[in-house]
Amino acid sequence: MKRYFYSSKILMKTVHILIKGKVQGVFFRASAKEMADKLNVKGWVKNTATGDVEVMASGEENNIYQFIEWCKYGPRRAFVTEVIVRQNEAVSFNDFSVRR
Repeated sequence: MKRYFYSSKILMKTVHILIKGKVQGVFFRASAKEMADKLNVKGWVKNTATGDVEVMASGEENNIYQFIEWCKYGPRRAFVTEVIVRQNEAVSFNDFSVRR
């Protein structure tokens, strides 16, 4: 009997995301944490002094892609005008946290 072995290598990815628009005061950070936890994405989210939201996210490539797609709309009250995504060197996080 022939046996086949398939690589179970999972592509991990780390990205830095900057979200612009009406993204503060609309529960963007809390909603981002909920989505990240749902997608098993690790990292952090924080507000910037310039009114944007900044994210560092690490996880399986497909989950990161889904998280980035969510960032393009955010929570119900957000109005996202631009999402800038940059590849980052791989970083390992234990969880997804909201930074103040």
